[in-house]
Amino acid sequence: MSFTSKRLLNYFLKGLLFVAPLALTIYIIFLIIQFLDNLLPVPIPGLGILIVFALITFIGYLANIFITRPVFDLVEKWLFKIPLVNILYTSIKDLMSAFVGDKKKFNTPVIVKLSENMSRLGFITQDDLSVIGEEALVAIYFPHSYNFSGNCFLVPKENVRILKGVNSTDVMKFIVSGGVSELNPPKI
Repeated sequence: MSFTSKRLLNYFLKGLLFVAPLALTIYIIFLIIQFLDNLLPVPIPGLGILIVFALITFIGYLANIFITRPVFDLVEKWLFKIPLVNILYTSIKDLMSAFVGDKKKFNTPVIVKLSENMSRLGFITQDDLSVIGEEALVAIYFPHSYNFSGNCFLVPKENVRILKGVNSTDVMKFIVSGGVSELNPPKI
């Protein structure tokens, strides 16, 4: 290859490295907004998403009011009694509450010693397993790289070291990216 061809290929690849993630991010955000906007068949673009957000916010407000809280509790108790719906509803609710709400999880990043020469990054999801008779174990969630899934392992407490001063978002990004993303130094 000639010098100019190599240079052009290098410029193209650098441009692709910048444009592809940006274009995919914009495209995914566009698809999410379009999906939310089309939940309600409103002829004005953007009005559907505003109505959906207003409705969700209003339902959240109603869920916090003393008078309507028993109604929401009653609906949840009813959902818990339906066999397949119970599993699906509680799993989704627990996953959502792990990221938002009062019972946030994934906020305690840890490093777990798997063997003498190998460790793995994860997050404590339960630090008290006495309910199943395992006081010496903790539940650690290990996200998969380049995927929105993971595994939960029960490991001895002595093999777990909490990472102090490390942002849990940075650790999650580091794991999901397969270790490609940079870990920011702890803020002092």
